[in-house]
Amino acid sequence: MFLSVLFSFVMSIVVAAAPGRSPMVVFDPEIPVQGHLFTIRVEASQGPSLASLSGTTGGEELHFVSVSAGVFESLAPVPIGTSDAVEVSIRVRYSDGTEETLAHKVPVQTGSYEHERLTVAPRLGGPLRDADAVRLSRDQAKAAEVARRAHDTPRLWSGSPVLPRAARVTSEFGTGRVYNGQVSGRHMGLDLNGDAGDTIVAPARGVVALVDEFLLAGNIVYLVHGGGLLSGYFHLSEQLVAVGDTVEAGTPIGRVGATGRVTGPHLHWVVRYGTTSVDPRSLMTIRPTQPER
Repeated sequence: MFLSVLFSFVMSIVVAAAPGRSPMVVFDPEIPVQGHLFTIRVEASQGPSLASLSGTTGGEELHFVSVSAGVFESLAPVPIGTSDAVEVSIRVRYSDGTEETLAHKVPVQTGSYEHERLTVAPRLGGPLRDADAVRLSRDQAKAAEVARRAHDTPRLWSGSPVLPRAARVTSEFGTGRVYNGQVSGRHMGLDLNGDAGDTIVAPARGVVALVDEFLLAGNIVYLVHGGGLLSGYFHLSEQLVAVGDTVEAGTPIGRVGATGRVTGPHLHWVVRYGTTSVDPRSLMTIRPTQPER
């Protein structure tokens, strides 16, 4: 009786998968770049089928969707501060009730990030005054809530994303920023050239999660694309959508402006996986498979 109870207790803690039947895990690209998105695909091998998968990468939760029989897929981020490799942990649950955890260290390619010097309004170029610091903290809390929603929302998009503007890049993602002679972190978005009033479109299907005016970012729109993915559009002269709207790739969402901390009209485009900012251009290289219905 004691042995039976003990066996049941141990099995309730962890049920290990039989050796030799672990699924195949593929990373695309095989060696992702610092500050970029990549795709993780898991394909069943011999034995029972895959029931569900979960996991983490770079401190963010993974969201696997079934894309075909026995094949699951999730986007994943490489934080810009990653040096040699990013750790991937995948928890596999099989149809027979057994589980196993797969651990991988994915080698990472070093990105090339420079510095640039900018001159802005003195109030926004150095340490913030108390009232501005409070407002900035409030803005950051709102952005963090959008990140939470991105993790809580199922993936809404598939197919190839489109650029929000077909325009020249005026400031690269990851560039170190020096405002009025003072170092102020990195530029965690991509600046696209534009005249005030030029149209900005959604890159992929999503839901409008936030329309607001931020201290540094000016007039903003945030979209949640689901499965951890979100995007933001800063310094707008006009917002063309409302919270709760569902937009498709190519839907107009705003117009180029010069609100917030800027040197002139442009679009500052951010793409994040959860709270991890990535180079928006890495989104354009992702070719997600249509999830099964």
